[in-house]
Amino acid sequence: MVAFPSDSAGAWTRVTSGKIPYDVYTKPINKSPQDDREYRLIRLDNGLQAMLVHHAKADKSAASLDVAVGHLYDPDDMPGLAHFCEHLLFMGTEQYPKENEYSEYLSKNGGSSNAYTGTSNTNYHFNVSPTALPGALARFAGFFHSPLFAPSCTVRELNAVDSEHKKNHQSDVWRIFQVNKHLSKDGHPWRKFGSGNKESLSQVGKDLKAKGLLNGNGAIKSVDGSLAANPTLSRAASPAPSVSSAISESEGDGGVVGRETRRRLVEWWSKEYCASRMRLCIIGKESLDELSEMAADYFSPIPNRGQEPLPMIPDHPFGPNEMGTLAAVQTVMSFHALEISFPLPHLPPFWKYKPAGFLAHFLGHEGPGSLHSHLKQKGWITGLSAGPQNLARGFAMFKVTLYMTPEGFENYESLVQSVFKYIALLKASEFPPWQQRERSLISATRFRFAEKRRPDDYAVWVSEHMAWPVPRELILSAPQLVEEWDVNDPVNGGESEVREILDSLTIERSRTVLMAKAEEHERVRGKDLTWEKEPWYGTPYRVERFSEEFVQKANQPNDIEELYLPGPNEFIPTNLNVEKREVEKPAKRPFLIRETPLSSLWFKKDDQFWVPKAQVVMDLRTPVACASARATVMTRLFSDLVTDSLTEFAYDADLAGLTYGLSSQSLGLYITLNGYNDKLHVLAKDVLERTRNLKVQPDRLAVMKDQAKREYENSLLGSPFRLSNYYIRYLLSEREWTPDELLAEVTSVTPEELQAYITSLLSKLHIRMAVVGNMYKDEACKLAEMAEDILRSEPLPADQLWNLSLVLPRGSNHVWSAPVPNKNEANNALTYYMSIAKAGDRRRQVLAALVAHILSEPAFNILRTREQLGYIVSASHWHMTGGGQTGLGIIVQSEREPKYLEQRVDAFLGEMREKIASMSDEEFSEHKVALQKQWREAPKNLTEELNRYWPQIEWGYLDFYRRDLDSELIEGVTKEEVLSLFRSAIDPSSTERAKLSVHLKSQKPRPAKISVAAMEAFARKVAEKGYTVDEQAWRDALASDGDAALDKFGSYWRDALLAQAATVPPEVAQSLTAEVPVLLKEYPSGDEGKDDVALDERVAFIQDAKAFRASLPVSERPRPLVEWGDLPTSRY
Repeated sequence: MVAFPSDSAGAWTRVTSGKIPYDVYTKPINKSPQDDREYRLIRLDNGLQAMLVHHAKADKSAASLDVAVGHLYDPDDMPGLAHFCEHLLFMGTEQYPKENEYSEYLSKNGGSSNAYTGTSNTNYHFNVSPTALPGALARFAGFFHSPLFAPSCTVRELNAVDSEHKKNHQSDVWRIFQVNKHLSKDGHPWRKFGSGNKESLSQVGKDLKAKGLLNGNGAIKSVDGSLAANPTLSRAASPAPSVSSAISESEGDGGVVGRETRRRLVEWWSKEYCASRMRLCIIGKESLDELSEMAADYFSPIPNRGQEPLPMIPDHPFGPNEMGTLAAVQTVMSFHALEISFPLPHLPPFWKYKPAGFLAHFLGHEGPGSLHSHLKQKGWITGLSAGPQNLARGFAMFKVTLYMTPEGFENYESLVQSVFKYIALLKASEFPPWQQRERSLISATRFRFAEKRRPDDYAVWVSEHMAWPVPRELILSAPQLVEEWDVNDPVNGGESEVREILDSLTIERSRTVLMAKAEEHERVRGKDLTWEKEPWYGTPYRVERFSEEFVQKANQPNDIEELYLPGPNEFIPTNLNVEKREVEKPAKRPFLIRETPLSSLWFKKDDQFWVPKAQVVMDLRTPVACASARATVMTRLFSDLVTDSLTEFAYDADLAGLTYGLSSQSLGLYITLNGYNDKLHVLAKDVLERTRNLKVQPDRLAVMKDQAKREYENSLLGSPFRLSNYYIRYLLSEREWTPDELLAEVTSVTPEELQAYITSLLSKLHIRMAVVGNMYKDEACKLAEMAEDILRSEPLPADQLWNLSLVLPRGSNHVWSAPVPNKNEANNALTYYMSIAKAGDRRRQVLAALVAHILSEPAFNILRTREQLGYIVSASHWHMTGGGQTGLGIIVQSEREPKYLEQRVDAFLGEMREKIASMSDEEFSEHKVALQKQWREAPKNLTEELNRYWPQIEWGYLDFYRRDLDSELIEGVTKEEVLSLFRSAIDPSSTERAKLSVHLKSQKPRPAKISVAAMEAFARKVAEKGYTVDEQAWRDALASDGDAALDKFGSYWRDALLAQAATVPPEVAQSLTAEVPVLLKEYPSGDEGKDDVALDERVAFIQDAKAFRASLPVSERPRPLVEWGDLPTSRY
């Protein structure tokens, strides 16, 4: 059990004034001076601790509950049970049995929810309008004391978990993560398969059924009787039920196997979900007393089951067999990476000095003398990161990760040796106290001027960190602050902790993982390698030990002269002054304060956040940037090379809280700067000068070209739904190129061509700028003047440089179909878009946003939860390129065929037409108010504020008051207007609708299946031929889930017939085999032809994407919707 310093009885006081008594922590919570919220920590009698946050100005409330068990606490025989619990827990409570009651309530009150299962914790959280917080908490708390775990939802949520796993099956992040877990000590919890799938969660039940050990019930009651086997029906029928959605209640619970899975889940939940393991954070406008009462009222019913509050796993997954090894792993995507991991103890107890972070500062540094700088100059890496990683409550890792070039991959052994040379340098170096003092100063400045974030994000952070073993008054500050070393205490003063970790960073105590595609491993390491496969994802890997010679070399002192430790950071801000002038109301727009033929500058001085920070955007526009696919590639290479050249200079600025970004976009380049304004102009000057004066170096260009090529290739191998979304944008944008078109250009770009292109690109520009934050007008104007002086470009007319979309004609219904490029990807994707309104038609845009809001929750509930189409489902309001067109976008990723998905979306839209028509005035008003509250939410920090202004500047509409105007307009919107819009622009039967969908079809064949009827007929034929047939055995082995995989069917009967070969001639078995194709035709499986549906006869399939794009009109050029008149006369 983790002990909490200062968590003594004397630090708590009893409160008995309310209905339910509780304890209050008496010491004040240490918070940032910038934080105007009030905090209180309470402890309920059941052991649950809650941090209550009173935010008087809140326009969104939130809560997060963190349970101190995750997937490492799954039963050994049921991987994924904690994750399955996270899914099924949401399916209704005794107080609110309707399965989507919680999500529906949040949606109608401007909120949303989410949850995740970690290794040692599971977190549930939501946000909602402040007035709806009590109702949200009532629904939320029930999940932890009286969930239904509705039996009717068992199969559907098993399928949801399975779909989530399949979504990740081709993701290298998940695949490599599981390989690392698999290569742990035998029997260690870290080896567990955390996400789970249908097989892992059902196998126990299948095995018990096969042994005749299930009684056909499988449902149990909890101690308090809250988990009835047959609760009130929580499931409504799907619209125009599909074949797959017409599931009976008995089938919905999964039969005896499903009931056993649910029984085990309830058993596990009843043991592990203990109140003392729960930490809660609630953020609301209510007073601390009111929030305390709500926490006590709603969460006291959660039982304390006497479990250890913070169960630890102190044993590290690395044992002697795991360390000193090299594990090679084959990837799906094209990249080269090398990761060296060292075991560490649980890190939160080291909260005061954070010694692992001290070492990460040096190993991950990118300035002169760093490991990154040395390896980059050799042309071996494109990136490097280093730092500690808490794997679970009890153990951690220190990781050094290198992203290699092809040449670096060829020299991976030298790269490993270089890492240990730098570690040797650290071991031989003294660490003067100023190095820790610098970390302490940076962390203190960051904590002092921390800006608020979205309330649910913050609630999650607080609830997670409440589990740290720190004095309760330091819950907020300890995870963020770094203390200076106590130089008078050599034992406990801080440096000794660093030395202890540093001494443990040896090759003998490490594991190195080498990642690349199979052909790259063969190219560098030979073709005669033997590979094993990780069992859950099938990822090929091999493990070997480092040779004694290699280990001895890695333990030698550093002999690389280019390596040395960094000096003091010159970018640490010294001027943190903020001029705070109280205003009645913050201004809601920026002001145009400077305009020349070359640039325009929009500016707003901070009048609400009062932090010494600023946000700057420079949009460098030129039609040259996107004139062709080749120009687009060269613009990207230019921005990559500038960023590459700035690495050493800008790294210290980044550490000190001042960052920049430089990226290519369809009209040129974006330059962004954000952070402490004290030295922002210094960084801005260097970024602009590097941009203007870049000399293309052939060796660095080769690296950037290879990196760009791989990113284009990998974009084709990503999630199908992301690719289908991209293709919709491509089909409906005036200037856009496919990854294939960009790939065709990248390899042939030469240094000379790119240098000439850069000159052309920068010769004529128009610059749009925005500055928001702790700066004065004259300082912002000097930035604009500096940009003009450094870039020295000729001006281009601003009104000729726009991103424009392509307009779907009314009465159109187009489909563009293409294969999913990754041949091993089992998922299909549908992106279904309906164009509704153009910019300037404010009322129609508000109607479109309202329809999207009404459809959002039902789309998830019907298409994902009930119809089981797949894990990825969404419906939302879309703004197309340049903001000139808006519409409704629906996304589904599924193993089902795209045509079938489109049919189900059509059915869903038809049902929603009827739902809106029959919607009560009260419910319609709830949707309007929820959307209105969203629009009236204030920005939480400078970044959010700038993100509201920038699209209006970028797109050219300058409609800064849009959110306020829309929230006023929506009050007068009627249900009849919404229904009229729906019938004309969204309803599949409409002849006026403008619709385009992209179908991406998997190339991976779906496993062939055989129906139960065919298997029964085969078993009869087997018996007729003289074989002994064990009826129950084959049914348990093959038919427990209905139709069976054909290969599994064949394997079972092959073994069964072979076992009786002594009594039946072999030619009889051969004759039976010939019967199978006949039976497959006579008794087709349930999946047979299910997806072979006919689309609307009005659908026009796009044969030539380029010709289709060329046939579409271009959207209108944007014009300001408001003439602000900030500058009385033009400056030119």
